[in-house]
Amino acid sequence: MNAVLHKIFRPKFLLYLVVIVLLNIAATSLFFRVDLTANHIYSLSRASRKVVSTLSEPLTIKVFFTKNLPAPYNTLERYLHDLLQEYSIAGNRYFNYQFYDVSGEENESARKNQEMAQNYGINPVQIRNIEQDQVKFQNAFMGMVLIHGDLIKTIPTITSTEGLEYKITSTIRTMNNKISALLALKDKVKVNLILSSSLQIVGPYMNLTGLAELPSRIKAVVKKLNEKNYGRLAFSAIDPTRDPSREKEIRGRQILPLQWDAFTDRRGKTIPAGHGYAGIMIQHGNHKETIPLLHIFRLPIFGTQYQLAKMKEIEEGIENAVENLINTNEKIGYLADHGTLPLESYPAMPGEAQSDSLSQFHKLLSEEYNVREVRLKDGGIPEGLPTLIIAGPTKPFSEEELYRVDQYLMRGGNLALFLDPFKETSLPQQGMMVGGQGPMYLPIHTGLEKLLSAYGIHLKAAYVLDKNCFRQEIPQAFGGGERQIYFAPIIKNTFINKSVPYLTNIKGLVLLKAAPLNLDEASIKKHALTATRLFSSSREAWKMEGRVNLNPMFLQPPRRTSDLQQFALAYTLTGPIPSYFADKPIPERNVNTQQKEKKQTAGNEKTGGIDMSHIQAQGITLKTSRGGRIFLIGTSAILKDNVLGDNGTSPNAQFVMNIFDALNHRVDTAVMRSKSQRFNPLKEVSPMAKTMIKAANIAGLPILIIFAGLIIWYRRSARKRHIQQIFTQA
Repeated sequence: MNAVLHKIFRPKFLLYLVVIVLLNIAATSLFFRVDLTANHIYSLSRASRKVVSTLSEPLTIKVFFTKNLPAPYNTLERYLHDLLQEYSIAGNRYFNYQFYDVSGEENESARKNQEMAQNYGINPVQIRNIEQDQVKFQNAFMGMVLIHGDLIKTIPTITSTEGLEYKITSTIRTMNNKISALLALKDKVKVNLILSSSLQIVGPYMNLTGLAELPSRIKAVVKKLNEKNYGRLAFSAIDPTRDPSREKEIRGRQILPLQWDAFTDRRGKTIPAGHGYAGIMIQHGNHKETIPLLHIFRLPIFGTQYQLAKMKEIEEGIENAVENLINTNEKIGYLADHGTLPLESYPAMPGEAQSDSLSQFHKLLSEEYNVREVRLKDGGIPEGLPTLIIAGPTKPFSEEELYRVDQYLMRGGNLALFLDPFKETSLPQQGMMVGGQGPMYLPIHTGLEKLLSAYGIHLKAAYVLDKNCFRQEIPQAFGGGERQIYFAPIIKNTFINKSVPYLTNIKGLVLLKAAPLNLDEASIKKHALTATRLFSSSREAWKMEGRVNLNPMFLQPPRRTSDLQQFALAYTLTGPIPSYFADKPIPERNVNTQQKEKKQTAGNEKTGGIDMSHIQAQGITLKTSRGGRIFLIGTSAILKDNVLGDNGTSPNAQFVMNIFDALNHRVDTAVMRSKSQRFNPLKEVSPMAKTMIKAANIAGLPILIIFAGLIIWYRRSARKRHIQQIFTQA
């Protein structure tokens, strides 16, 4: 019997095995898969499809990836294959990609591919491999290069799938925009090396060698860059020592000036006093950007030291400056006066915290946008800026400056407002030691409050404190444990508006010193506006106003639950927003500088002193917004490095960048950025539900076994009775 069954089932088993193997082979060669993930992280986003479908020149992606890598890198190559295959399906005939074998040293083609990868700037990285309970290290190539026309962009290291699609799509978009901008240029971009020959005298005493050869070296760098910038760069060397007339042009252009007094060296040679300049100025039209040639730093014993920038650093600086000047990325404005947070700040000394720095925010913003600093005191808001960022202003706006901001919004511009309710003022150190008081918090009145009130939204002069907040660990030296920081509320997933597409994948946020926002419902309804609450605090929050003291040791929640409530913390406002100056005269323009007064006087003399005060302008003030939108949040701390995060992948960083994308009509890009967000907290369960789940886990299985036993016993008893009944009847 067994022999017969063996003959019957053995061929069938082999046949089934062959069919399964063939199906797997077909599945790997035929591209078909179903993405069942909640965020569709393994499917191509709409923004990616749009970018590759609009290519106008060939784009080639070369992937250099070592095979048979250990976990967690062993799935990266398969993911890249699938991702690029989706790009190829969505793209047009200009999209191509190829994988290169870089595994092994014995294979001649693999060695050539490794050399090719290194020529593109892709070097092997060292990864850890555990084999037979031994830790080994392995060199592996994990990178790709994108070639679009004459442009080359390299992603040297790919160690995770997180954000990879966003990185590839952003690079393709930037390259595509750059090619279009370069081909449309009428004039060349000027790369001016400003280097005084007088520095060659003092260079050896500053440990600066090779200054005489620097012009030829930088000229070679520009020539190299010209090969992939369609020859649109023009190099020139300016020597202010030989041509003193150029010094006036150089001053005030952020070109490093150097000055030295006469001194005598160790050999007794007298070096005369002098001065010079060192830097690179890239210019196109009226826009200029500078790149430093020298790095200055201080050492504890040796004092001030100077170091020449590396050629690779100069090359990258010129390339980035050219991209900014030709508007490769979309422009975005940042208000740089009225006490706003500075985008650029001096780096902190080792061991010092720099919590107020916006360096990470500036880096993330510059990767996506061409950031233009706006100063209202120097003139109006430039045309062509779709969005203006105002972050943490502390100085009041004049009526004329408020008018500019208001009319910018009326013309269709967007406002991203990060406003603080208080200005933190530190007391003198002696007063702090004597009285033990912390900083003072003074209400901020900039004038923007009047505009917001006219638009139907109010920012309260208070801080929101929340029981659901960040918990700070206390060092063991101070007793250990943790301390609740009530003024750093944690925004739970439940209180984030999931109807907004770019917030769907944001599962949690952390704020710091945020103010509550209130809506004027009557005004919103009257003007048919749409106010969208983006997120709010928990229902266990309260506000601190009046005299503010944020010392965690003295903060306690209210005893009465009736004092706890929920506060809105961020809004967007869209629709026909009414102008604050709709029924007001145009404010008079203030002339602040003597130079402006002289120019105005000279202009009046040229026109013969004609009195034009009787002429009045009518119909100039726009009374309703033409598509402008407002984003408002009651804190600027979310932009700082200590809240935003380090690498741009935190929920806070992605939320901030998503806001700018949404204001600039790039919602698809915002959704693509955050769809790989890994922060996914567990849903909170009530204590009663937890108890019931625990009880079910402990007692549920024995009860199920008892019920199963009773059912089996009942069926056996029924069977016995049935058999007895049959024999009884017989």
